[in-house]
Amino acid sequence: MAPLRSYVSGGWQAPAEDGVPLFDAVTGEQITSVSSKGLDLAAALEHGRRVGGPALRELTFHQRAALLKALASFLREHRDELYALSARTGATRTDSMIDIDGGIGVLFGYGSKGRREMPNDTVYIDGNLEPLSKGGTFLGQHVCTPLRGVAVQINAFNFPVWGPLEKLAPAFVAGVPTLIKPAEQTSYLTARLVELILESGLLPEGTVQLVCGSTGDMLDHLTEQDLVAFTGSASTAQVLRAHPRIIGNAVRFTAEADSLNCSILGPDGKVGTPEFDLFVKALASEMTVKAGQKCTAIRRAFVPAELMDDVAEAVGARLAKVKVGNPTSDGVRMGALASLEQREEVRRSLKALMEVGRPVFGSPDHVDVIDADAERGAFISPILLRADDPACAQPHEVEAFGPVSTLMPYTSTEHVISLAARGKGSLVGSVVTGDTGFARDVVVGAAAWHGRMLVLDTDSAKESTGHGSPMPHLVHGGPGRAGGGEEMGGIRGVLHHMQRTAIQGSPKVITAITNRWTTGADRNDDGVHPFRKSLAELKIGDTVVGGPRLVTQEDVDHFAEFTGDKFYAHTDPEAAAANPFFDGIVAHGYLVVSLAAGLFVDPAPGPVLANYGLENLRFLTPTYPGDELTVTLTAKQITPRADAEHGEVRWDADVTNQNGESVAKYDVLTLVAKTHG
Repeated sequence: MAPLRSYVSGGWQAPAEDGVPLFDAVTGEQITSVSSKGLDLAAALEHGRRVGGPALRELTFHQRAALLKALASFLREHRDELYALSARTGATRTDSMIDIDGGIGVLFGYGSKGRREMPNDTVYIDGNLEPLSKGGTFLGQHVCTPLRGVAVQINAFNFPVWGPLEKLAPAFVAGVPTLIKPAEQTSYLTARLVELILESGLLPEGTVQLVCGSTGDMLDHLTEQDLVAFTGSASTAQVLRAHPRIIGNAVRFTAEADSLNCSILGPDGKVGTPEFDLFVKALASEMTVKAGQKCTAIRRAFVPAELMDDVAEAVGARLAKVKVGNPTSDGVRMGALASLEQREEVRRSLKALMEVGRPVFGSPDHVDVIDADAERGAFISPILLRADDPACAQPHEVEAFGPVSTLMPYTSTEHVISLAARGKGSLVGSVVTGDTGFARDVVVGAAAWHGRMLVLDTDSAKESTGHGSPMPHLVHGGPGRAGGGEEMGGIRGVLHHMQRTAIQGSPKVITAITNRWTTGADRNDDGVHPFRKSLAELKIGDTVVGGPRLVTQEDVDHFAEFTGDKFYAHTDPEAAAANPFFDGIVAHGYLVVSLAAGLFVDPAPGPVLANYGLENLRFLTPTYPGDELTVTLTAKQITPRADAEHGEVRWDADVTNQNGESVAKYDVLTLVAKTHG
């Protein structure tokens, strides 16, 4: 039986030994074996830096995002094959959807965010310009550029598809190649995932590599430009974090560790209320999905002391309906743990938990299974424990990484906040309540110990993704025991893979570096109205000046009548004069903007297709009847859209009065054709 191959340095390579055997979690049958012996891991890292990195950095953020979207579509067409392998890890169809479809969803999410929230460029502008001099000739700007290393990901066994993809997506958009090192138990599924990625032919060579087996001496070859992202146990995270190379080179290291996540039922969640039912359903689901092998699973369930019996009975009744067995069989809702070793680990942890908690449902030593052998397969029963003394240490310190949760009572809002904090850092906590005051108190009180907090009520229940579902838009990670790191979080995850650098220079220099026109940089007024130029012809700095235009009292009166905006500053001379900001009747701000548009718009049909937005509007100086307005419109940023015959142009609009004072400043957004015949 051939061992798993790794994909490194541009090719598939077999290990120098058979290595560790890998078994079907359901049948106990050997599937393959895994080892990294004989692989040149230093060369693999260098291949990523030398080949993958330059290829990615040649692409813009939009181009990288488009490749992720295409890859997501390709993988979605081949997911049935991944489902079949996923069942051998003990996962049910629902479990596999969370892992496989969830991972593909992250690719789609970053494909969308990369195109909508990042420029069609290779440099990301972070924050606003910082004026560093009185005259405006010396400015500062933070920019982000890709690190010149490799994003090494060391993943856990429980999500062999989602884990690699949720780390790959932000690194890829950032322009940093990835090396995937999956956990051994389920690495055969990750290996097939990488095979599919390579078969798609979509990603440049060197941008994705795979090492099956141990990390070997990989970490010994990290440079200051590399990154490491780890998912797994807190103890392993501590060992990796302390590696001399990571410390010596200040390698960016982020950990997402298993944590003692909690869920809290609010005092309003009495029997018969929707909140009671939502809590019971969520707890039972989080215990059994992926057989409880989720870093976000509910390990501690806190309920008002007077509801302990009711909750225990209701959750037990729900768990009794869960059929355990072969995940491909009809009716089975919970499969096996990932391995027999994992089952023994859960049983060892249960011994400590059962010193202070008694089983309300389930047994660590017996489970009835469907279409499988309970001993050859890594099966275990869902187990709900009850610890009536929440002050005991074990539930707040020991995690059984399986279908296990401990029910504990609380007596007040302050009490439950203190209990939640005893987990010493969690990935997620949830509060099930219809009482917004209680929800606020708990969230504000416990947020410092949590990376994410879900408040579940009847309003959100139908669309909520649930306690245990990280989303690509939001950060996934947590403080303390949870690892102290962050993953995903939308563009935050992309920027983690980039270096933020403060650029100082003149407006002309800042404009050249950022591809975004900066006040004070050169303008180009060549006599051709910029609205007559297609995207291919338009240049940063192209300018048109319109005006002057006299603002009359009749203009102000007409605008007030026409729009219905009769605010006293525009209609009552005495009241306007009493306002500390005005010297009498002032023109409406939106009248100023409307008049400015009339000054810069070229009315004839041309390459400008639509005005679709106005941003960052500020009114800086009041406009009075008798003032004359001039507007200067400058092409600020040009963003072609790869999937359309047009692009976005951002224009800087500066409206000034006869004294040269800026009356209003804002950005105008237009859609402009790439070519115009």
